[in-house]
Amino acid sequence: MSDQLPDGSYRGWADLLAVRLAAREPEFRYANLAVRGKLIGQIAADQIAPAAAMRPDLVTLVGGLNDVLRPGCDVARVCALLEESVAALAPACGTLVLMRSPGRRGPVLERYRPRMEQLFSFIDQLAARYGALVVDLFSSPALGDPRMWADDRLHLTAEGHRRVAEAVWQRLGLPAETDWNTPLPPAAPPSWPARRAADLRFTRVHLLPWIGRRLTGRSSGDGRAPKRPELAPLACGDTP
Repeated sequence: MSDQLPDGSYRGWADLLAVRLAAREPEFRYANLAVRGKLIGQIAADQIAPAAAMRPDLVTLVGGLNDVLRPGCDVARVCALLEESVAALAPACGTLVLMRSPGRRGPVLERYRPRMEQLFSFIDQLAARYGALVVDLFSSPALGDPRMWADDRLHLTAEGHRRVAEAVWQRLGLPAETDWNTPLPPAAPPSWPARRAADLRFTRVHLLPWIGRRLTGRSSGDGRAPKRPELAPLACGDTP
């Protein structure tokens, strides 16, 4: 199975997890309402009610991190919206999985670490309150490795997505296939010219557009629709 979708983007961890679950359950059906870049207010408004209405056996909810990476974020409001979402989903599904999202090591992570830790501490509280499971990726040294992150430095590579899928799989109590937290093999650091070239490309292609969206109140998920808005069968080997 290819790690990439026809548009060139990586197959996400939820897609990888769904394929593995489908191989265990002949009647398996899968929906993916997530849209990369959405803020918690958009998730709460657009995705929670449809997900709850499906009465699914399993729901994974990942939200809030895009918010706390924005200047001037109201973390209390983010947490309130997250709790509203959890309160709606928890009684409507069999198992609810929340996530302490991973972070790429570097100055961006350190700048926003207090907000991220505040968010993730609240996620732990929600899990205890509503009987949800938490997958802790934030504390993983392996997923903090810059080599696990795509050129935009915000989203995981194919290897990163495979590891997250394995982490969720194991948190569900299913038999481990790999150690998802194993560090990557040591590698020689890139040369100074290579680092500078990568930094310049990142600034031009990713950072400046990201700053523009922040200044105008836009999200990279604006105008994008979920790729699987309805529960539908997913045969083993299918492309989600």
